[in-house]
Amino acid sequence: MRYDGRSERRVPALPTLESGTTTIGLRTPAGVVLATDHRATMGHFIASKTVAKLFRVDRHLGATLAGSLGDAQRIVRQLQSEAATFRTRVGYPIRVEAAATFASNLLNATRWAPYLGWFILGGVDATGPRLFSLEFTGGCCEERFVSLGSGSPFVYGLLEAAWRSEMGLSDAVDLALRGIAVAARRDSASGDGASIATITERGYEELATDELRRRVGRLQLNESIPIR
Repeated sequence: MRYDGRSERRVPALPTLESGTTTIGLRTPAGVVLATDHRATMGHFIASKTVAKLFRVDRHLGATLAGSLGDAQRIVRQLQSEAATFRTRVGYPIRVEAAATFASNLLNATRWAPYLGWFILGGVDATGPRLFSLEFTGGCCEERFVSLGSGSPFVYGLLEAAWRSEMGLSDAVDLALRGIAVAARRDSASGDGASIATITERGYEELATDELRRRVGRLQLNESIPIR
């Protein structure tokens, strides 16, 4: 609820488009895996089944978003701009930790009227694979594995049990898909497919639809993760 500025009567706040969501980040010795579902909700209404929540920030850097879709997308655009500007001016890519600090400062600067976005930021730089989670007031933590969004409570049991520090990149992709499937089965705001990206020394790469379909079939997740 909110107050109407012309009177003291209370009027309902307009619903905002939220990604609801399940996002997952995994760090491995070979690189980082980022994963999201495709559903966006407006209250109890499924507003979209094809929302993009996985973004290439730079050739070595990617991000996922959860929360208010418009707020989160604006932060991602600012990150993309900062990364491109840094590369042009300095001649080499921004460090993953520096990009996370930049996003943290952006979020903290507006904490009294916050962007309602939660982010996973991951990539590979000279220090190796790095993975960070950011919350809407600017809190920033480095992680081995992380899940954010409404489906994350269902995912963490799986990640705690299955993640290993020596995990290979392909196994991490499979684990991320299993996590999206777990959330889709129990969280009404998550579902409608998945997007997966790997970030290695070769750069950011999203898995093609055929590859996702093959993995989903092999893992027997077709009912939980429809790949269109």
